[in-house]
Amino acid sequence: MTSIPPRNSRTASSSLLRAALLMTASAVLFGFMAVTIRLASSQLHPFEIAFFRNLFGLMFALPILLRHGRSILRTDRIGFYLIRCTIGMVSMLAGFWALVNLPLAQAVAISYSTPLFVTIGAVLVLGEVVRRRRWTAVALGFLGVLVVLQPGADTFSAGSLIALLAAALSGTVAITIKFLTRSERPDTIVFYTTLIWVPLSLLPALWVWQNPVGITWLWIVAAGFFGTAAHMLWTRALELGDASAITPISFAQLPVVSIAAYLLFDEALTRWTIIGSLIILASNIYIARREIQLARRAITDPEIAAAQKDT
Repeated sequence: MTSIPPRNSRTASSSLLRAALLMTASAVLFGFMAVTIRLASSQLHPFEIAFFRNLFGLMFALPILLRHGRSILRTDRIGFYLIRCTIGMVSMLAGFWALVNLPLAQAVAISYSTPLFVTIGAVLVLGEVVRRRRWTAVALGFLGVLVVLQPGADTFSAGSLIALLAAALSGTVAITIKFLTRSERPDTIVFYTTLIWVPLSLLPALWVWQNPVGITWLWIVAAGFFGTAAHMLWTRALELGDASAITPISFAQLPVVSIAAYLLFDEALTRWTIIGSLIILASNIYIARREIQLARRAITDPEIAAAQKDT
């Protein structure tokens, strides 16, 4: 006789699947955004591209306000939003700079260290339990980062440290979003974030301002659309799933940018970027798989889960 999983187990599995699908779609759209940023950089500075990404992103987010009305603006966490958006803006500027000045695949590969920072932040801020095996996987992931960076090698670029800074700050942003989803609606988070980012990104853009011309307008509008759509999906995914379990799915971005980098910018993946990315990927897959297994056991057999909490 086939046993039927408990209702809570089936509900948790369904939510986890939805979170995984949303995160995958988000990763692909972020990949498209990275490509449009590089295309726009042929004329504009990355700081100005960041401003237009946010400006047009806000326009694409306006339907949220029309859909929910003024209720979407109700929050008592505006101070937290300002802190979260400031960190996110520094991360964005650093990340955009890396996408423009580093090989596209390498910049994205380094961004894959974000889940490692999320794991650390999930312990410090969210109080999530991280076990010894998972810490080992985190250490392995940072080894993969070193392989991509190649410190001490002739090909090492100090600019890659800016990409690493963007990843660390992005991990912090992921944690703040997960924290906000405990009391805020996903659409509220997206709308306020995009709204605050516009004036924050305008200040650095003014220092390097050039009026966009021609097809560049298409690229910056597309960057705004892809960025906002990806942000919406990302926020919903973090609401449904454990932050450190689903963030590794962002690796789906790599095939998108790798193919685009080869076809559009004549950039091939280096063997060190491939090797390092695979190490980071293996680390994050293990982290996600381990957390999923333990989450299911906690529902179906709490005593076994408690006995394995330090493994």
